Amino acid sequence: AQSRRWLQSNGPINMNHYANKKSAAESMLDIALLMANASQLKAVMEQGPSFSFYIPLIILISISLILQIGVGVLLIFLVKYDLNNPAKHAKLDFLNNLATGLVFIIVVVNIFITAFGVQKPVAGTASRQ
Repeated sequence: AQSRRWLQSNGPINMNHYANKKSAAESMLDIALLMANASQLKAVMEQGPSFSFYIPLIILISISLILQIGVGVLLIFLVKYDLNNPAKHAKLDFLNNLATGLVFIIVVVNIFITAFGVQKPVAGTASRQ
């Protein structure tokens, strides 16, 4: 009887509770990546335009930050919808697919950010001339 409850979408299980927990977890991961990207942006800006990948990294990190903010807002909207309302299923499916696609793009952008390498400037080299 308990296993049947998991299979029934209109049964006693609260799908909204599950979806809200999932969205909250995604939001926490999004915040962690947002903080990491902000730190990377600061490190690149501290290195200055003399760094060989300065402009590409500024652009990539900015794109990642903008997309992360967009996904965060999208997750807020996803939490507000009632999963038990069949009239909302198509819209929720679209928004969930959009969020998944944006997260994939964020991952790819962050792979390129890592590939270009963000190193914090060494204090000793900054004083040398």
